[in-house]
Amino acid sequence: MNIELIAITPDPEAVIEQAARTCYQSQDREAPGSASELISKLLAMGHETPLEHAYATFRISGCSRAMSHQLVRHRLMAVSQKSQRYVTEADFDYVTPPGLSPEDRADFEADMATIGRMYAAWKARGWRNEDARFVLPNACTTELVLSANFREFRHIFTMRCSRHAQWEIRDACTRMLKQLHAHAPSVFGDVLAGLDA
Repeated sequence: MNIELIAITPDPEAVIEQAARTCYQSQDREAPGSASELISKLLAMGHETPLEHAYATFRISGCSRAMSHQLVRHRLMAVSQKSQRYVTEADFDYVTPPGLSPEDRADFEADMATIGRMYAAWKARGWRNEDARFVLPNACTTELVLSANFREFRHIFTMRCSRHAQWEIRDACTRMLKQLHAHAPSVFGDVLAGLDA
């Protein structure tokens, strides 16, 4: 799986600070380094609406449709996903669950090959991609671009970086969290620290 941060609000913590200071009419308190302190106070108070003014966009490729189905349940996020209706899945790639025994891995790969032949057979009968795709597995890889504001990313990461989350979405979200933390440590530091708790 590849995860690429393709866009982010420039100087996101400064943007968040300007939004918050507008709420409290405290622009006179803005100073170098003041964004971090103010963001910490906002998070402690539960006042997260100023975080909605900073956005990030990621491209995720090589993930399973099983994982993407979990991710798109977060409705306060814009998502564009590879279409199995318009894009053929002949010779589709797939994600293999980790930890399979050699025997289970061989059986899984044989099942994927069987599904590939099924898809090809329906296409050979003249079926459109949109109908032939019904035989495809959730293991089939996909690609998507997603955008959300920082408040929503905090929510996603809190839910999906948990040790109780499914392994693939936990990996994807942890990697996105680390990339966003590099750009906005005051916004995401507590969530990242919570991973070890």
